Amino acid sequence: MLNRISFVTMAVAAFAAIPASLSAQASRAVTQTREVLESYWKNHDPKYVAEDAVFTMLPTGEEIRGRDAIAKHLEAFYHGSFTARAEVISSIFGENRGLLEAIVIGKHTGEFAGISATGKDVRVPLAVSYELENGLIKRARIYLMTNILFDQIRPASTQ
Repeated sequence: MLNRISFVTMAVAAFAAIPASLSAQASRAVTQTREVLESYWKNHDPKYVAEDAVFTMLPTGEEIRGRDAIAKHLEAFYHGSFTARAEVISSIFGENRGLLEAIVIGKHTGEFAGISATGKDVRVPLAVSYELENGLIKRARIYLMTNILFDQIRPASTQ
């Protein structure tokens, strides 16, 4: 009888430990996701992007494929068409997934979508859904409120 009680006690203890173990593993994955995304948001360093990543601009359906193309696209947007940064409003992290809510704040300093530089200030809502794989950003779905952006940079005569 004692052996049976010991076995049951051990089995219960083992099953009770499984969620804690999985919870710790999930917690590590969430921490890694947070670290990667928060580091990436500082300056869009491409080392955090998978070689075969795909970023999709949801307002247009445009897909930017590959680490180098993504880096060039973001450089052209934040330091070419605009002198801007994304100010984080809020973020949510899960296992290999993250959500960003931000405001793009800056100045229209170069051509964008056929509109020459206006020097106008911009404040544009942005949301991005990220998926990570092997500790790198594999996919991003970007929701930039382009209607608001165009309203802010369009010359007064065409508004």
